[in-house]
Amino acid sequence: MKKTLSTILMAFVFIFVLAGCGAKSQEDVVTSLGKKMDNMTGYKADAVMTLNTGEKPLKYSLEIWHKKPNFYRVHLKNEKKDQSQMILRNKEGVFVLTPALNKSFRFQSDWPENNSQVYLFESLAADVINDTDRAFKAKENAYVFHTKTNYQNKNLYQQEITFDKDFAPKLVRVMDKDAKELVSLKFSNVKFNAKFDKGAFDMETNMTGAQMELPTMTPAASKTMNVLYPKYTGPGHIELQDEKQVTTELGKQVVLKFSDKNKKTTFTLIERNADAVSTSAGKRARLTLNGSEPVDLGFTVGAMNNHSVTWTYKGTDFFLASNSLKQEELTAIARSVMAKGSK
Repeated sequence: MKKTLSTILMAFVFIFVLAGCGAKSQEDVVTSLGKKMDNMTGYKADAVMTLNTGEKPLKYSLEIWHKKPNFYRVHLKNEKKDQSQMILRNKEGVFVLTPALNKSFRFQSDWPENNSQVYLFESLAADVINDTDRAFKAKENAYVFHTKTNYQNKNLYQQEITFDKDFAPKLVRVMDKDAKELVSLKFSNVKFNAKFDKGAFDMETNMTGAQMELPTMTPAASKTMNVLYPKYTGPGHIELQDEKQVTTELGKQVVLKFSDKNKKTTFTLIERNADAVSTSAGKRARLTLNGSEPVDLGFTVGAMNNHSVTWTYKGTDFFLASNSLKQEELTAIARSVMAKGSK
């Protein structure tokens, strides 16, 4: 009897020890996540991003490549796959490519080190590691963290990040202060320590490859000018005061002027049809932007300096400028330029 009781007790102890070994603490998980980030040589991943910041949800597909220490390639395509943009970092600098227009912009920038990026694994991991007030939940096949954010868009206040048991990102939900979901990102095909071809991060190679996937763009002169208006117009009672179409050496463009009642706060939004640069003789439109940084507008990547934001969206060039608004307000206005009109 004593032997039987002893055997039963030993079995219970063994089961208890096994159960204890299977449960990882939050500290264990965070430490393992940090090791994964430090030890990897890079990765490839696909993702579907949904923006809930406009009148209706917008979906984009992303292809994300990273090779340590600082080579990046993020290819963003809209739901119809007829518009695409790429942000690229290699030894020559940071580039934003618009393949349909045969144009590229080069920045002297530390991107993506200056802000968090919702589509980069190492950025998400850093947000978890650096937030000592994070919340944590271990599920059967996943780890879920709730953290603060460090995005350019300060309205993206908090986030829920889900990793699988191998620490590959699965789902990111970014919310405002009221926990309303503004952005979600679903990852798939995450492959750590991926191998890359020699030209994987070359600007010319990527531009040519992306152009082969797109239809020929309609010439700007034959397009109808579709005017977009900002849904958000800044702090206070800033309203549209003047709208007119003008003709310049760059072609027809629409100039929208906004101000408050006392004209102390003003901004100007200029829109024109974007011309595609001819690919004959290997020509490309290349522009180096000194003093500017890439800015994530959600639906596209633009260029931001102290007083202006420029971007291209669905075949239209936008230029937003103000001497009375801060960068954060300017970019918030730019992100809201989605309301349609016609001219």
